[in-house]
Amino acid sequence: MRNSSIPFWLLALALPVLAFMLPKLGLNEYYLYVGYVILQYVVLATAWNILGGSAGYVNFGTGAFFGLGAYTALVLMKAFDAPLFLQIVGAAVVGSLLGIGAGLLTLRLKGIFFSIATIAAAIVIETFILNWRFVGGATGMQIIRPEVPFGFDTYTRLLLFVMTILTVIAVIIARYIEQSWLGRGLHAVRDAEAAAECSGVPTLRLKLIACAISGALMAAAGAPFPLYTSFVEPSSTFSLNYSVMALSMAVVGGMSRWWGPVLGAILIAGSQQLAASASPELHLLVVGLLMVIFVIAAPEGLVGLAKLARKSLKPGAKSIRLVEGAKAHD
Repeated sequence: MRNSSIPFWLLALALPVLAFMLPKLGLNEYYLYVGYVILQYVVLATAWNILGGSAGYVNFGTGAFFGLGAYTALVLMKAFDAPLFLQIVGAAVVGSLLGIGAGLLTLRLKGIFFSIATIAAAIVIETFILNWRFVGGATGMQIIRPEVPFGFDTYTRLLLFVMTILTVIAVIIARYIEQSWLGRGLHAVRDAEAAAECSGVPTLRLKLIACAISGALMAAAGAPFPLYTSFVEPSSTFSLNYSVMALSMAVVGGMSRWWGPVLGAILIAGSQQLAASASPELHLLVVGLLMVIFVIAAPEGLVGLAKLARKSLKPGAKSIRLVEGAKAHD
C-alpha cells in the first residue's frame, strides 16, 4: 500500500464510525437530515461521473436509476418483507441490469443523441410505474416502517449510517476505476473513441461495465428513499432534478478526478440546504449561479483550481514565472 493511500483508507474507515457515533451525542435531527441529503448526492454525482466524466457520455437518466432503486426496494419490502440490506442489494442488481440493457441500446449513439435516449428511457420507466397499481400508481404509496433495528433510535440515524456506507463504497469504486486499466480505457474512449478502437481497446465492453457500475450505485442510493420519506410517488421519485444535480456537481467539482464530484456534491448540496432553510425557492438559484460561475471562471471545476494552487505553491514556481515573464518582455 502506498503512503498516499493510508489517509484515504483511514478516512474511509472513520466515516462509518462517526456516522454511528455522532447522532448519539444529541444532535438535532435536522442536521442528520442534511447529512443524509448531502451523502445521497455524493453517491449520485460519483456514480454519474463514472460514465459521464470518465467516458464522456452525458447521462440524463440519473432520476430513472434513482427512482427504479426506490421502487425496487418498495416491491421487495411489500412483497417479501425484505430488510433494508436486501432492498439495497436488490436495487443495485436491478440498476446494473438496466444500465447494461440501456447501454446496449444507446451506447452506439453519440453526443446529444445519447443524452436524449437516456431521457426517453427515464420517461418509459416512469410511465410504467405510473400505471402499476401494486406500487400505488400515480397516487403513490404510504410506507409503514418496521421497527428500527437495534442500535439506532430513529430511522433518520439508521439511514444516515447506511448512506455513509454507500458513500464510502461508491468513492472506493470510483477511485479504483480511475487508477485501474478500466479508467485508462474509459479516458481513451472519452478523448478519441475511434482511435481507441483502432488501438485494440474494447470500447463497447468498457462502456457497458461503466453503465452497470454507475446504474448499480445510482439505484442503491435510491433504495433507502421509501423508508426515509415514508411516502413514494413517481413524479418526485423520478424527478429530472436528480439528473441535473448529479451533472452540476460533477462539473463544479471537476470530472477529471474521482474526488471532484465528491467536493462538488458537498458544495452544491450543502449550499442548497442552507438556502432552503432561508427560502425554499432559492435552492435551484444556487445551483444555477454555481454552474455559471464555474463554467466561466473555472471550467475544470474545483479539481482545476486545486491543480493551479498546487503549481503556485511548488518551490521555484515563482522564479520560473519571473524568468518566463522576462523572456516574454525581451
